[in-house]
Amino acid sequence: MKRFVVLVLDSFGIGEMDDVKKVRPQDVGANTYRSVLKSNPKLKIPNLEKLGIANAAEMKIGRIEFSKDAVYGIGNLMHFWCDTFYGHQELMGTFPKKPKTEPFYEAIDEVEKVLKKSGYSVERFGSPREVLVVNECATVGDNLEADLGQVYNITGALDLISYEKLLEIGRAVRKVVKVPRVIAFGGKNVTIEDIKNAYECKEEVFGGINAPKSGVYKNGYQVQHMGYGIDSAVQLPKILEGVAKTILIGKVADIVENPNGKSIFCVDSGKVMDVLIEEIKSNDNVFICANIQETDLAGHQEDAIRYGNRLEVVDRKLKKLMNLLDDEDILVVTADHGNDPTIGHSNHTRERVPILIYKKGLSGKYIGERKTLSDIGQSVAEYFGKVLPDNGESFLEKL
Repeated sequence: MKRFVVLVLDSFGIGEMDDVKKVRPQDVGANTYRSVLKSNPKLKIPNLEKLGIANAAEMKIGRIEFSKDAVYGIGNLMHFWCDTFYGHQELMGTFPKKPKTEPFYEAIDEVEKVLKKSGYSVERFGSPREVLVVNECATVGDNLEADLGQVYNITGALDLISYEKLLEIGRAVRKVVKVPRVIAFGGKNVTIEDIKNAYECKEEVFGGINAPKSGVYKNGYQVQHMGYGIDSAVQLPKILEGVAKTILIGKVADIVENPNGKSIFCVDSGKVMDVLIEEIKSNDNVFICANIQETDLAGHQEDAIRYGNRLEVVDRKLKKLMNLLDDEDILVVTADHGNDPTIGHSNHTRERVPILIYKKGLSGKYIGERKTLSDIGQSVAEYFGKVLPDNGESFLEKL
């Protein structure tokens, strides 16, 4: 059997990166690990402890001690800011390209032009900053939930337009804008009026649709994230074709292209772990990546207690997972950025992340501080006899 499993604890950072004072001063002092553990003095995560979470964070807190058996390292973010989408693209082998931060009103003329040229009916709506209404079934504007100016949303009423047609609008927009992400999504049992009635403008600059208020999340929700400078041909799912099956579980299934593999979307932490365990049982030549999203959601909610609870849910099932792995298999537990629930804001935090490695019979090794999350992806590729052409340096020789 050859199984390489990557478990992403979404947002579980272990301290601010060196460039934070310059690029994200609001994150100075961030340390998600420290904040969560100090807020949960009775936290029980014995399996993460044994894997070396305190070692990677260089800090023991409360019950969480250093582990003499740990095989671990530290990961730095190469992508700009601290983003779940780009963190996973980087992990999959993409060399991050610098996108542009720009409110939608600065791109609206070009987007309107390309949509009309493509044959769409386009009208402007909203004040003081306009959004576009396309074919009276979808809107294009700023994302109001992520960092402002970094994401544009295509919000659709899926009773009026098919999801495939909505994606075509998204791809047309993606071709002419340079913001990090364009997200095309929609739901059923909503009208275009429901969507327009959820229009909001933040800071008199960012005009968009309040997605939760619009109702698109409630029924038949479908979504695809389209990143700037992302080429799926250089990423693990494509590189491993014909060599190993790729299975994506949780939020990673939404944001990484996996056309010839298996993608399973779920949010509940216990369910993600159960699905992961079942897929490990059922496959013997496979790369599996699973994302625990609820830790990130707790960070956004600034709820350190719930964050700790979600870690305990994962940890309780982690031992069962490790017991399924044989002598050849490798497990990596890592993260994509931080989300310190006590930093004073509800956004992601730019932090280093742990790289915790389990391989049966292996103990007491340090793989160093890695400059990019792509080192994990390159290690997966080497494990299966392949090379990622875009980014990353394998650490397998250190094991």
